This record gives sequence, C-alpha cells and structure tokens, in this order.
Amino acid sequence: MPPLLCLGGILSDDANRTSADLSAWAHVDARGRPHLLEEHLEQVGELAGRFARRFQSEGFARLAGRWHDLGKYTVAFQNLIRRENGLEAHLEQEGPVGPRDHSTAGALHAREVLGGELGTPLAFVIAGHHAGLANAEALADRLQQEPRQRLYAQVLSRPVPEALLRAEGTLVLPEFLATRPSSPRELKVWRRRMEVWTRMLFSALCDADFLDTEAFFNAERAALRGESPAIPVLRDRLSRHLEALGERVRAQGPLSEVNRVRAEVLEACLAKAEERPGVFSLTVPTGGGKTLASMAFALEHAARHGLERVVVAIPFTSIIEQNAAVYAEALGGDAVLEHHSGGDPERETARNRVAAENWDRPVVVTTTAQLFDSLFANRPGACRKLHRLAGSVIVLDEAQTLPPGLLAPILDVLRTLVSDHGASVVICTATQPALGQRPGLAEGFEQVREILPDPREAFRRLRRVRVRWPAEDEPWTPERLAEDLAGESSVLAIVHRRDDARRTCEALDARLGDKRTIHLSALMCPAHRSDVLEKVRVRRVRGESVRLVATQLVEAGVDLDFPVVYRALGGLDALAQAAGRCNREGRLDRLGELRVFLSSTEPPPGVPSTALGVTRELLGANPELELFEPSTFAAYFKRLYGSKSLDAKGIQEQRERLRFRETAERFQLIEDGWSAPLVVPYGESSAWVAELEREGPSRDRLRWLQRYTVNVSRRQRDDWLARGCARWVAETVVVLGEGLGAAYSKRLGLVPERVGTWSPTALLVDG
Repeated sequence: MPPLLCLGGILSDDANRTSADLSAWAHVDARGRPHLLEEHLEQVGELAGRFARRFQSEGFARLAGRWHDLGKYTVAFQNLIRRENGLEAHLEQEGPVGPRDHSTAGALHAREVLGGELGTPLAFVIAGHHAGLANAEALADRLQQEPRQRLYAQVLSRPVPEALLRAEGTLVLPEFLATRPSSPRELKVWRRRMEVWTRMLFSALCDADFLDTEAFFNAERAALRGESPAIPVLRDRLSRHLEALGERVRAQGPLSEVNRVRAEVLEACLAKAEERPGVFSLTVPTGGGKTLASMAFALEHAARHGLERVVVAIPFTSIIEQNAAVYAEALGGDAVLEHHSGGDPERETARNRVAAENWDRPVVVTTTAQLFDSLFANRPGACRKLHRLAGSVIVLDEAQTLPPGLLAPILDVLRTLVSDHGASVVICTATQPALGQRPGLAEGFEQVREILPDPREAFRRLRRVRVRWPAEDEPWTPERLAEDLAGESSVLAIVHRRDDARRTCEALDARLGDKRTIHLSALMCPAHRSDVLEKVRVRRVRGESVRLVATQLVEAGVDLDFPVVYRALGGLDALAQAAGRCNREGRLDRLGELRVFLSSTEPPPGVPSTALGVTRELLGANPELELFEPSTFAAYFKRLYGSKSLDAKGIQEQRERLRFRETAERFQLIEDGWSAPLVVPYGESSAWVAELEREGPSRDRLRWLQRYTVNVSRRQRDDWLARGCARWVAETVVVLGEGLGAAYSKRLGLVPERVGTWSPTALLVDG
C-alpha cells in the first residue's frame, strides 16, 4: 500500500515511530480536520466512567471507552479514514473482515488483559458499540476468527500509548455481582444480573461515544444539551406550584371531599418519600390527584436520597401529552422531556430532540413501550439512555397494563435496577396489580411499600359510581344496545370491537332517525379522534345531549365525563377504567351508573379474552362483586397472572445465556406484527403527503403524518397495494389512493369494505 501523508509525516508500518509521529485519527470531518484517536479514547473513557459511577463500575466503563476504538490504530484503517473523510468512514459494516472492523481488537484486548470473567462483559460492550450486543455464541465465533485476531496483532505492533492499553489498578466486579452463586437457581439469577450490568456498561459506552463524536462533528448541536435544573430546584418549584393551586382552591370556599382527599394523598406522598429507596405503590382512585402527587413523591424522594432523575412511563400517548403539559407548567419546560413516537411537532424543540436521544433531562415522560423495549434492546441507539435509569425514580403509571406474557422479565429487570443500580420504582394506578413475590411469581418484588396509609378509605370517600352488573344472561347485539342507549340523553357506550362500534351507531341512527350519535374507534386517525373528543367536550360543557359509542381507546387518558356509561363485560381493570369516565368530576347530585352488559361478540384474543374469563369466575363466586375494593383487584390479578405464562417468549433463558440479539427480537411490549400503518385522507394529510413526495422524508414530515395514520392488517394493506387502492410515497409511507375518499368517512373513519369505491367527486373533470 502506498504511503499517505498524515499530520505526523508519512503513515507507514514502521513500528518504531512514536505516537506523536503516527497521529492516528478517530474521525475526520469534510474539511479534513482530524479528531485525534488518543484524545477520543481518553475522553470517551472519562465520560463513560462518569456515567457508570452510579452503579459502581467506573473503572470498567473507563476501560471500555479507552479500548472501544483500538482497531483504528491499524494502518489499513488510518488509510481508509484519510481516503473517506466524514462521519460514515468510521462506521462498521457486517460482512467480510476488513479495515472498517475497528471494534474487535478492543474486545480481544479486554479478554487478553482482564481474562474471561472480567473481560467478557467488556468484550460484548466493545464489540457491539456499532453493530449492537450480540448473542454469546456469535461473539465467541467472532473473537476466534483468525483474520480478526490478525487485526488485533496489527494494533499491538503499532506504537499505541501504553497508558491506553493497560488496566490501571485492580478491577473487581461490583459488590452486587461479587457473591458467587451456590445453587442452580442462584446461578440463573446471577447471570441475569450480569446481563443487566453488561447492558448498563454498553449504554454508558455508547452514550459517551456518541457525545464525544457529536462534539467533534457538530459543536452547535452538542451545545444544545446544556444544563438542566437540579432535582432540589425542581422539588421547590413543584412545592410553590402546589401551594399556589391550594390557595386558589381555598379561595373558592370550604374544601370539597375530593380536594380534602387530594390534600391527604399529597401529604402521604411527601411523608413516605423519606423512606429508603425501593419499590412503592401508590393506589389512588380516579380523581385523587395522583399525577402531581406521584411527582411530588418522586422529586422529594430523589432530593432526599441524592437521585438524579424521574422517569414517568405511561402506556398511552394521550396521557403522556396531558401529563407532560401538567409537569411542564409546574416545573418549567427546561426540566421536562416528553419522549414518544407520536409527539406533536409543533411542540418540539431542538433541545428536546437531542435530550430524547439519551434522556438527559431531570424529568422524562415516556411510553411504557419505549422504556421496556429499550431495556431489552441490543442496538446502540436504543440502549444509550439506559444508564440514566441508575439512581432514578421510575414511576409506572397505569401499571396494570403490563402484558402478563412479559411480566417475568419486566419485573426481574426492574428488581435488578432497584437492587443493583440504585433506582426506586413507584407502581401507580387505581387498579393495583399483584406484583409482590409469591408462589407462581418468583420474579415479583420482595417488598412493595404502599404510600397511602389506607387506600380503601380513599376509595370509599371518592366513590362516584354505582355498578350494575348484567341482569340477564342473554348477550346483547348492537341493535339491543342501541335500544337502551336511545333512552338516554347523555351516555357513553364502550364495546369490544371496531365493527361493534360502527354497527351500534348505525342501529342508533335507524332508531332515532338522525346521525347525531358520535363514533370513536381506532379506525379514525389520531387527528380525527382529537377533533371528535373536542366536539364531545364542547357539547358536554354546553349541557347538550351527547351519545358516544367507542372502543376501549377511551378508557384511559381521555378526559370524558358522562352520567351513564355502558361497558361490555370484560376484565375488571377495563371496567374500572370505564367507570373513570362516569361522573368523573362528581358534579351529579347522585351516583353515576356503570351498566355492564354481555356482548354478543368476544373481546380481542389474548389478554382481553383471558381477562373476561377471570371476571366471569369472580362474578360467579360473588354476583355482588365490589369493583372499587383494592382487594378485588389483588384477587383478579393473581388469577389473571396465574392463568398465563409470565414468560411466554422464553426471554429469561435467553438472558441467562447472554443472547442479547435474540432477547431483543423476542421482546416486544406491543405485538403489532399483524398491523401496518396507512395514511388516510383527513385534514392536512394531503398537503403533508405532497410535501413528502416533493421533498423526501424528514423527521418533521413523518411525525406530522403519524397524526393522519390508521393501523390496518398487513394482509389487507398489501391487498390494497396490489389492487392499486393504495400506493407507496417516497418509499416511506403507504397512502390510501387518490379518489378513494369515500372509504374514509368524516364520522366513522376508515370503512374497509369501501376501499376500492371511488368518490363521486373524483369523476369530475376541471374545465
């Protein structure tokens, strides 16, 4: 290979040259400005070490940073990077061994210097910092390949600074891994704790590498990360905000029972916050003020125990948006990061975008799926934020929605974050699941401390709804349901399936002779649903008659208030959520009514179907079942979890075998392989589609288009594509074909059987 000019002179294979003469580069920008490799390795090591200090692993993370790019010292890589200026030059690619492989050398060095037990975790971390954490057997095969070992030998033949190559001092496993397992069961637990620790080291390295590389290539972007308010500052901000809210309430006259309960919930949260970190539950009925009370607990607890972050995980984006707005008002927009895929682009800022990459804010509000999919991921981009969970308070809102089939690995990882990584967990819901350790739930929490002294008393005092269980065994058809709904002036009906909602609306139309009944289902895009909900709220405020027929999507995070709610018999947690839409504000001079009926259709398969069976069992044993009794839900969830495999994908075994890639592929909190997104003609969707077609994909365009998307079956969408009823735009999104507007109703949303039917206006010719 011909010699190349470099900063220190001629780049050659002369092993006697000094490191200053070699001037190895880590990166080089488009202007030819180099990022010196030694400087990059040292800085990444220091930053990764700082991130890992929270979980007693500073020395390991520092070595991971110093060794992660050792392969860049080869002459072949240095020639490559000088030939291909820019960020892409240093990215590894799968395929034959070549000069781009700069991670294997560091992985081999970790094994060589530290041995198998200490070196293997670092080998995983270093080898995966571009390609992702591998399965154990894949990593072993990679490290044994002779061409890759030759690359490592080439690195050792170069004048690499000795300080980079050596391990300073004596490294030992952190205290939580130091005790050797004495039984097969303990060995499995130890391996899973080792797996989480490896992920956390991986996160620290990836984030440090990203940040140092970003600082070189884009100093302006790096500057956006800035400083955020400290936890004690946020605690004081929230305290002032809550005091101001209290003064406004007191100025309105004597405190209502609701406001007295809210004040007592807040007082209990602040008192309990002084207890040692661990697992807590906050069992608060609807209307009990848990949004701000749980944040008050989290900030007070974090301030007292030196924790650095509060992460609130919520299952529904609608709740995320409203809760994040509440937190931002109380704490300031500089403190709160709202991170989910469906965010409103109008509310995004450049600083929020960079903070979302690694959760570098003191308060993070995200989806439950984002949290847990990241905890079981193996790709650098998804994992780089995980180290931020060490020394954090993790608030699981609506925790009853955790899927039973993944409960064992979820609880196991949460328990490990608490025991090994200094986190606290708050299980926050009105329908408290039974997550304590017991026979059949070995992965459950050893101790869950309830924050309220007496949740039953809070439920009694805030009771606003009477439950009427099914009075007959005959299932109701949509037509039978419509018969009852027609007799109510303002009523909400919640049915099992999207087709049930549409058929019930059509039956009401026929019975009432008008089309004033409002429909809401997932066949309507998010922008359409938002418009409909606003219409409902306006009509309710005006005191107008409102009949709303909806699917389960209104059961959480949707601020609706009806005097009467009909709900198809299903899981007790779903029924309780439906009750939360009834007499929500307690304005009635009587109790609201939740009227439960037997549906002629079954709920969707899986957990909803199993949950219905458990509810039927409990009702069979006690026809007067008390829905708002916390012990009812303890019994319900014990039966629900007992009837399902809590590790349906066999994820725990994969974790014990350190099969990171397989674990990531198996873990999906939301099973959506059957569905595919389709952009529908509503609102401004056509303008955004046209811009996408004209300008190509961008983050903003794709996020805007999410507001006009409906999920349909993948088979159905493929059929529409084949028939020309839908088309790809910019090879990025699938759009319902032009002229097929009749398939999307302003009232019902997407009507699948109408796809292929041309809108009459499409046949008009301009002229």
